[in-house]
Amino acid sequence: MSTDRKIDYLELPATDLAATKSFYSKAFGWSFQDYGEAYCSFTDGTLNGGFYQSAQSSSVASGAALVVVYAADLEAMSETIVNSGGTIVRAIFSFPGGRRFHFADPSGNELAVWSDT
Repeated sequence: MSTDRKIDYLELPATDLAATKSFYSKAFGWSFQDYGEAYCSFTDGTLNGGFYQSAQSSSVASGAALVVVYAADLEAMSETIVNSGGTIVRAIFSFPGGRRFHFADPSGNELAVWSDT
C-alpha cells in the first residue's frame, strides 16, 4: 500500500529497454514487468518505478535529479556495475557522512551509489 506524502514511484528514460533491464537485474537484483514494447516497471523490493523508451537520458550535467542507491561495499558494487555493463563516470570520493561514486547505465542514465563506511 502506498504511504501518504512519500515518494511512491520513479521513472527513468531508456534508449535500450532490454539492455537496461539486463543491467539492473544483474547489478542490483531488480525484477521487471513489461507493459508493451516501450515501457517496463521495476521493483528493488522497496521502491517501484519504471523505464520508458526514449532517446533521452538522465544526468546531473543536464539538471536531472540524482538517484542514489546504498551499498555496504562500494568497491565490490563498483566492480559489479562494470561487470554488468555499466560505466563509472565519477570514481569513489568522500563527502561528509560517507563515500560514493556515480555510474551510467547502458542507456546513459547517471545514478550514484553511496556507503556510510
